[in-house]
Amino acid sequence: MTPAPAFRRRRLLRGLAAVLLGLLPLAEARAQAPTLNVFNWTDYIDPAVVERFTRETGIQVRYDVFDSLETLEAKLLAGRSGYDIVVPTNEPSFSRLIAAGALQPIDRARVPNWANLDPALMKQLETSDPGNRHGAIYLWGTIGLAYNVGRVRELAPDAPRDSWRLLFDPAVARRLAPCGIVMMDSQIDVIPSVLRFLGLNVNSTAEADLRRVEQTLMGIRPHIRTFASGGAIELLASGQACLAFTYSGDAIQAADRAREAGRGVEIRYVAPKEGAQLWFDVLAIPRDAPNPAAAHRFIDFLLQPDVMAAITNAVHYPNAVPASKPLVEEAIKNDRNVYPSEEDFARFFTVTAVPQAAERARSRLWARFKAGR
Repeated sequence: MTPAPAFRRRRLLRGLAAVLLGLLPLAEARAQAPTLNVFNWTDYIDPAVVERFTRETGIQVRYDVFDSLETLEAKLLAGRSGYDIVVPTNEPSFSRLIAAGALQPIDRARVPNWANLDPALMKQLETSDPGNRHGAIYLWGTIGLAYNVGRVRELAPDAPRDSWRLLFDPAVARRLAPCGIVMMDSQIDVIPSVLRFLGLNVNSTAEADLRRVEQTLMGIRPHIRTFASGGAIELLASGQACLAFTYSGDAIQAADRAREAGRGVEIRYVAPKEGAQLWFDVLAIPRDAPNPAAAHRFIDFLLQPDVMAAITNAVHYPNAVPASKPLVEEAIKNDRNVYPSEEDFARFFTVTAVPQAAERARSRLWARFKAGR
């Protein structure tokens, strides 16, 4: 016998109420679940890694990105950033944040996978963080030039492709300007490389040295199409730019995307022969992190060899967990732009933080350069 409509509605409502009551514990659990707040560089992790962390721990992740060290420092030095994990570069940002008391020491007892880190690389990091108290190396690389092989060959066939002159020589930059030159929007990263190109101390605070840097940059300013950091990847890959001052991994990502697009764009990266800056990006915990327990758990999770291999495979930057290398794709681990040789390392340099007065002078120089006056 078919139930009466009213009875049918009552039975449906009782069933719906039961379902809703059953969902309440799940909703409450989600509401009470801890949230990890991450502030990392653009295009700098395998999204599947973040999903796996949540799946294995139940910790939700709010993931924000930045594209310059200036942005990161401004957030942290202002206080109450709301982040649990940040990823500063060793110099000058990481050491400066430590000196300002903006980062808390890491409790290694809560990070057993710390033992997976490369002791030699961590030893280099000690110049920024004595005793490695405040951070673990996440990824590392160099700063150099990425260029479109075909367009550079067409417009400046005699240009030196292994030298900073490809960008910093106004005569070369003028010829390449029609196909688009992209400058990284970060004085922290650019000025030391210009100093190195000029044969000067990369940490110089001398007024005369900064004048020479400014003269060099102003000489190429008319030929720069745009200032960008993370955006350089797409500009290169799509053929909208033919030369970029950029990070090694971004250049390699651009080369991969260009190949995948199949439009005949070939991108190469060079760490210039005069010397390229070597840097380390570091997993760190802000002093006022709202959830430091989740932050420690995230660092420990990332330092697993298979996790770091997945990240390197996704973003093409080397990591500091040697046991991950057998799990890295052959083409990546055999690429000297990703994993440099000992000969390459001999040409690399690191920088140190400069005094505040010198930093302000550099910032004013950079503002004049960007404005073109």
